[in-house]
Amino acid sequence: MESGAPAIIDVHGLTKRYGGRTVVDHLDMRVERGRIHGFLGPNGSGKTTTIRMLCGLLTPDEGSGSCLGFDIVRQARRIKREVGYMTQKFGLYEDLTIEENLFFIARVYAVPNAATRVQATLERLGLASRKTQLAGALSGGWKQRLALAACLLHDPQLLLLDEPTAGVDPKARREFWDQLHALAEGGLTVLVSTHYMDEAERCHRLAYIAYGRLLAQGTAAQLIAAAGLTTWSITGPRVGAMAIALRDQPQLHVASFGNALHVSARSETELEAALAPWSGSDMARARIDTSLEDVFIALMQGATDNYAA
Repeated sequence: MESGAPAIIDVHGLTKRYGGRTVVDHLDMRVERGRIHGFLGPNGSGKTTTIRMLCGLLTPDEGSGSCLGFDIVRQARRIKREVGYMTQKFGLYEDLTIEENLFFIARVYAVPNAATRVQATLERLGLASRKTQLAGALSGGWKQRLALAACLLHDPQLLLLDEPTAGVDPKARREFWDQLHALAEGGLTVLVSTHYMDEAERCHRLAYIAYGRLLAQGTAAQLIAAAGLTTWSITGPRVGAMAIALRDQPQLHVASFGNALHVSARSETELEAALAPWSGSDMARARIDTSLEDVFIALMQGATDNYAA
C-alpha cells in the first residue's frame, strides 16, 4: 500500500524488446521522493535496461509514465539533466585526476561556480586529500566514491545506481550505504540495483525483477510476509547429500549456509513429509525466521526464463 508521498518515478507497462525477446515485460514501478528503492534480480533480468529507460537513454517499446515529472518518452532529454546515473562499469577518465574528472563533469552539465562546487563535492565525499591522484590508480572503493561524486556534482533530484558496489570490499560498501542514507535524509531519491541481501535490507522499499517481469515489491517485511514460507535450518553430517536430494523437489526451496541447510516451503506439512526420510539423531533442525534471501530463492524457482528455448 502506497503512503501517498510524491512519486519521483511512476511508470506503467514499461516494455523493451531486443531481437524478438522481451527483456522488460510490462513493468509497473512507483518510487517516492526521499526514499531508497532497491531494485533486485539476477543477471540478465532487465534491471539495467529499466534504469536506462527511466533516465532517458532508451525509449520503451510500450508503456508510459514519468520520471521527475517529465514524460519518459516525450521529455527524455530533460530527464537526463536532472538525474545522476552511476553505471556498473567505472565510466570516468582513468588518465585524469580525481579533480580533473570532476571539473570535466562540471563543464558537461554547465555547473555554475564550478570551482566552488567541485571543492565542496571533494570534501563531501572525502576525496579532497586524494584529488591529484589519477582515477586509474584508485582502488575499487575509491573509484566508487569518485563515481558517486560525479553523479552528485550537478545537484540531481534522483540517483540511479546500477550495481554500484559490485567488487567493493565490505567496509567500503557500508560507508557507501551510510552516504546514501545521509543523502536520502536530505531529500534525494535513490533507485539502486544490487545483488546483496544485506544491502536490500537497508532499502526503504524493494522491487524484485526476474527475466523481465516484476515478481514482487514492497518493504522487506512485506515481501517476507507475502511469501508465506516456513523455513527450517538443518545441521548434521548428511546435509550435503540432503541438499542434492531436496533440490529435485519443486515445492521446496533449498540453500546452503555454511554447515547448515535452509529449507523453505509454503506448507509445514510439505516440509515434514520431505524431511521424514532424513530424520535421525545425527540431524538437528530448528524453525527460523524466513530471510529475504529465502524469499528470493523461492521467487526465482517460480520464474520463467525469457531466453529459454
